[in-house]
Amino acid sequence: MTDAHPDNAYGDDEIDLRELFLVLWEGKVLITMVTGLAAIVSVAVALSMPNIYKSTATLAPKTDGGTGGLSRLASQYGGLASLAGINLGGLGGDGMTKPAIALEKLKSLSFFKQHLYEDLLVDLMAVESWDPSTRQLMYDDEIYDSASSKWLREVDPPRQAQPSDQEAHEAFLKLVSISEDKQTGLISVSVEHESPDTAKQWVELMVGRVSEDLRSKDIREAEESIKFLEAQREKTSLVSLDEVFAQLIEEQTKTIMLANVSKDYVFDVIDPPVAPELKSKPSRALICVLGTLLGGMLGVVVVLIRHYGKQQSE
Repeated sequence: MTDAHPDNAYGDDEIDLRELFLVLWEGKVLITMVTGLAAIVSVAVALSMPNIYKSTATLAPKTDGGTGGLSRLASQYGGLASLAGINLGGLGGDGMTKPAIALEKLKSLSFFKQHLYEDLLVDLMAVESWDPSTRQLMYDDEIYDSASSKWLREVDPPRQAQPSDQEAHEAFLKLVSISEDKQTGLISVSVEHESPDTAKQWVELMVGRVSEDLRSKDIREAEESIKFLEAQREKTSLVSLDEVFAQLIEEQTKTIMLANVSKDYVFDVIDPPVAPELKSKPSRALICVLGTLLGGMLGVVVVLIRHYGKQQSE
């Protein structure tokens, strides 16, 4: 009697599996129809999606030059200067390296508004497609009239016909990827776009503009520091402090010189961006396969629900 139980259990399992197979076999037409419909929809969706191209630049951060030297000198001679009633604390810097500041700037709204918004706006918010034969972007006529350079889109307040810097910045961040390899210190700046040429141009623009922004800032601060140091130098007659001021002014002059002669001020470009020949996405084959599989699963679920729902109602 005890041995019969397991056999019955296995027998019940076999009956259940056979019944399940028969249910699915009887519903094969519905499963095929749902799977076929899902396959058609997934193919249509895959074909309607535009090709997206990804351009990437690999950068090596440069070490700080004049700012670091000035900070060390200000720290070294700060005690001596304070005895003469002169405060050099403001020349110590903020502790962040230029590459770290540059990476934060690239993602900031203020940098986007000041340096990128005007140049990127149309290609960012109004593109419909890209023609590989002419390598020209096509714009959505319902959003932007390229002939008159006028925005036509209809949106609800607080949005306006012309996208604001905040709205454009949100869209921009979805296309941009900035990453840093913690082991090597190398930085990757990538842009995805319908046009491979535009993706390449944006990467170049971002790297160039952030370098120019920091270059101008360092030159401006160095010139202001020299004026400050020269004014403080006139206030003291101590020979030892005169030598200190001379060294500090020399460091700031060196900063200005390096900023003016250095083409790649913040980063060394290890691998410049290119206009890619092949798209990075979408993977149309994968979309079609996954869509068809999901359709088949949905068909099976519908057949099982109909069958067992009918059994319970009886």
